[in-house]
Amino acid sequence: ARLIAQSGLFDVAFVSGFSVAAGRLAKPDVGLLSFGEVMDQSRSIIEAAGDLPIIVDADTGYGNGVNCHRTVSLYAKLGFAGILIEDQEWPKSCGHVGPKRVVNKDEAVARIRAACDARDEVAAMTGQDPIMVFARSDARQAVGLSEALERAQCFADAGADALFVDALESEEEMSALCSVAPAIPKMANNLEGGGKTPLLPRGRLGELGYSIVAYPLSLLGVSIKAMQSALDELAEDRIPDSIPTLGEIRDVVEWPQYDALAAKYSSSKD
Repeated sequence: ARLIAQSGLFDVAFVSGFSVAAGRLAKPDVGLLSFGEVMDQSRSIIEAAGDLPIIVDADTGYGNGVNCHRTVSLYAKLGFAGILIEDQEWPKSCGHVGPKRVVNKDEAVARIRAACDARDEVAAMTGQDPIMVFARSDARQAVGLSEALERAQCFADAGADALFVDALESEEEMSALCSVAPAIPKMANNLEGGGKTPLLPRGRLGELGYSIVAYPLSLLGVSIKAMQSALDELAEDRIPDSIPTLGEIRDVVEWPQYDALAAKYSSSKD
């Protein structure tokens, strides 16, 4: 998150559930992470990101509508810009891996209604901009395209701010989603490395009708490759060629800012 913010190249960042599971547990994205673990990681991410808006993947909301309401309320109070709530059964899994099971449509819509109520209540209480509710369906893989599109329309009717159907399998399917509730923004998922959805450039996604795209594995994937290469070099008694200087590392973790604060608040005894 710090690197994304420091780059100045992106309008928003996304907390990927897959990446949190991999980075925190070295485990697959199959519902092993608890709400508390994801919330703890998310606090660190939003602090590191500074003013950069952050969208967080909150899976199923960790239960029924009441759980969704609490989940969205807490993330909204922390200042997150957006939150994904999906319709999978628990334990869920990555939308592009393995078989899928979704809850019935009524329960799925209840989750989104609860999320939207929490959004509005926190905004009214705090006066801050409301968190955006990204309503996600995994019904494309669990049931079929028609069911996924029907759920997307129901989510829009329930008050969702943006719609996302995971693991669409063609440009035609991606375009079909954009024809649902045309006034509601659509999110695309450019799952790198071999997902089910075509990887399209942002220009083409815009032509189809998408407003936002996530790249959930790019930073995780290149980090894995870089660390594997570094381990190989260290095993051969070589310092990795690509390592930044100590000064560059200090800048990334904002050491100069710490030094400035330490000097500002130092006492005569320091």
